[in-house]
Amino acid sequence: MSTKSTVEFSTDPPSKFKSFFKMPHTLVIIIFIILASALLTYILPAGEFDRVEDKETGNKVAVENTFHSVDQNPVSIIEVPLAIVHGLTSASDVVFFIFIIGGVFQIINSTGTIEAVTARVGKTFMNRGLVVIPIFLTLFSIGGFTMGMSAEVMAFVPIGIAIARSLGYDAVTGTAMVMLGAASGFTAGLLNPFNVGIAQSIAEIPLFSGMWLRAILLVVLLAVTSLYIMRYAKKVKRDPSLGLAYELEQTEGKGKLDFMTSLPQLKLTHYFTILAIVLGFGVLIWGVSQKGWWMEELAAFFLSLGIIVGFLSRYGPSKIASEFVIGAKEITFGAFIVGIAKGVVVVLEQGAVIDSVVNGLFTTIEHLPTQIQVMGIYIVQNIMNVFITSGTGQAATTMPILVPLADLINVTRQTTVLIFQLGDGLSNCILPTSAMLMGSLAVSRIKYQEWVKFFWPLLFIWTVIGAVFVLIADAIQY
Repeated sequence: MSTKSTVEFSTDPPSKFKSFFKMPHTLVIIIFIILASALLTYILPAGEFDRVEDKETGNKVAVENTFHSVDQNPVSIIEVPLAIVHGLTSASDVVFFIFIIGGVFQIINSTGTIEAVTARVGKTFMNRGLVVIPIFLTLFSIGGFTMGMSAEVMAFVPIGIAIARSLGYDAVTGTAMVMLGAASGFTAGLLNPFNVGIAQSIAEIPLFSGMWLRAILLVVLLAVTSLYIMRYAKKVKRDPSLGLAYELEQTEGKGKLDFMTSLPQLKLTHYFTILAIVLGFGVLIWGVSQKGWWMEELAAFFLSLGIIVGFLSRYGPSKIASEFVIGAKEITFGAFIVGIAKGVVVVLEQGAVIDSVVNGLFTTIEHLPTQIQVMGIYIVQNIMNVFITSGTGQAATTMPILVPLADLINVTRQTTVLIFQLGDGLSNCILPTSAMLMGSLAVSRIKYQEWVKFFWPLLFIWTVIGAVFVLIADAIQY
């Protein structure tokens, strides 16, 4: 799921490159930011904006030119642990929502439905040439924009590689059509509860609202990525020596298709699971759009969906419970990061300097053209993804500052969420701190530098596409 983390695999980049990118644990970075925030309460003058209720949205928004000083209330280092705990408790609805989501998705994963569907699609289109590339990209994008599939894609990379090789392509093609599909879906985030859901809850806008523009973004990303991979695949099929992993293909590219016969077949229980998920997400869209469902209702919905899927898969109550616990355990890091990152906001609010930070940013950019303002935020958010690799942690850290800033410069909160999700998603397929990337490379045995050579032109294209969508969103007041 979408709680990206720093991992180490045998396919790490060369030693100098690896040492240069050696990052502290995400939790350490968050704690450092909290300590830096406490220091700011001593340095920055305390102040706040007047806030009024927006008649259209009902949100409390900062009023321009109303920033004024208040009494200084610095947060000492001995108060930081209390602020962290306060952050965990104040974000408890989101934290427990993530635990429930993790448990439910593990129940779904344990049924083998995803593997069976992937195997069925792979076998059906194995001899259909280049058409398999957009089909696989689309298939895995669904996992990306619903359950935030990220590091989990490494389990499906061998299937992609086997199919690609059977068509005369290489491991790079097979890895790309699996991993980049999930990455495209994750970045678009139509129904992703981890990045878009949490960011929208912090921005206080309806959950999963604005889906239409994100759907267009998904189609564009899939189309461009399909053409990019297909162009490379045709080149490799014409002359295998032009493949970026040619040496790997010489040693491992033959006789590696046997495992396709051992993949699970679609059974009646898998069809029941698929039906339950499709109907369930229909109910989800109805609930958030018509009934205004929020965290509590969403958590109850997903919990119910998990139990239903379990019983449809002929699980007993104890089996459902044990799978739920496994999933909740695996998502613990992401859940705690959200609560701990909330400590940044707690410290800044207690020290009455969060508005001082926003005011400083606002006065720096207020006279710039709006397009440059939103591009500045877009660039900063992309940079943040290098340091905070957890999407949920990123949302909890940056959104509380971006939201009031966006209000002041007349950028909609929906556009701000779009900027966040693009910054959180675009670079995950090149950062050596990305579990999705390094895990997939470990499975495929592709060297990191080979992958970078393949992917960096597409990353540039993705980044430009993201910038265009941000500018469009700002222009139409999305």
